[in-house]
Amino acid sequence: MSGNNVEEILESYAKLVDERIEKYVPRKFTDKSLLFRIVPPKYRLDLEAVNRSISEPLWEFLDRGGKRWRPALFLLIYKALGGEPSEALDFAIIPEVIHNGTLIADDIEDSSEMRRGKPCTYKIFGVDVAINLSQAMYFLPMIVFSEKGDAIPQERARQIYEVYVQEMINLSLGQAIDIAWHKGLVPADEIVEENYLQMCAYKTGTLARMAAKMAAALAGASNDAVEKIGRFAESIGVAFQIQDDILDIAGEEFAKGKGGLGMDITEGKLTLMVIYTLQNAAQDDREELLKILGMHTRDENLKRKAVEIMRKYGAIEYAKTTAARIVEESWREIEKILPPSEAKEKIKMLAEYLIQRKI
Repeated sequence: MSGNNVEEILESYAKLVDERIEKYVPRKFTDKSLLFRIVPPKYRLDLEAVNRSISEPLWEFLDRGGKRWRPALFLLIYKALGGEPSEALDFAIIPEVIHNGTLIADDIEDSSEMRRGKPCTYKIFGVDVAINLSQAMYFLPMIVFSEKGDAIPQERARQIYEVYVQEMINLSLGQAIDIAWHKGLVPADEIVEENYLQMCAYKTGTLARMAAKMAAALAGASNDAVEKIGRFAESIGVAFQIQDDILDIAGEEFAKGKGGLGMDITEGKLTLMVIYTLQNAAQDDREELLKILGMHTRDENLKRKAVEIMRKYGAIEYAKTTAARIVEESWREIEKILPPSEAKEKIKMLAEYLIQRKI
């Protein structure tokens, strides 16, 4: 299956997912909207205020695009375990809405300018609206349980709730570590590759793991299978983050959507490539790279200098090799669990596509 085929699959799922998100968070709330039937207001609701500060900025952001690979992974896993994807579509939106909420919050925390080719949500609607919206997006999709919860066994529902709570905690831990690093709260020379991989497992692996574990639990998989499938999805998330880091300094088209190449350098982020370079570079190169990262500069010449130092020590190639190895190792774990099927093959192809993509 080519990259184009994977992109077609993602596009087809994206349309279904966006339509299902609208069921729970419509483009325009009315007093008949599902949310207010599930949680009815006691007094008089200002729908215009809700629409201006929730629906409008949320859909402005979602309409920019995005790969929607987490719900695609959810539905493929559910199908590979014998389920019918249409039955699970409502649940598949949970990690996707949360994911987009994290991006809106990340952009505030990182003082970013651009996201998906447009000014960040907080730049358009204000910091207050963006913060509140991101927090709402962490919880809004869970009303799926109020609508669909009775249709699944109680034990499975409890398991999915448990996954949600655990992974939301992990998400906050990952973001906390990432913030502490790029603010210089921890000395850079104390951070090793395993620290970076754990941060990614929390920050980027979490929502992939959430999607996979929810799907497996919903399909009735054993606890052992749920955990192994979750670890595989986590590895995709970690590899996806590594590829994001690579594209930030080496992917022209990718960088356009974020406001230019080397935004991670501007933010002073400790990526796998930075950590690898710091561990292998000569003293003068180490000091130069740390100096540039500490400046939080937007100067193109300085950012290019930082990239040159990383390239000099083969950090980009090392990162690519690491991402591929992580996914390959975890695939071997679940290859034994999933029975042969077209969905299983698509899962593998999706994983390969996500770590080889150019955008």
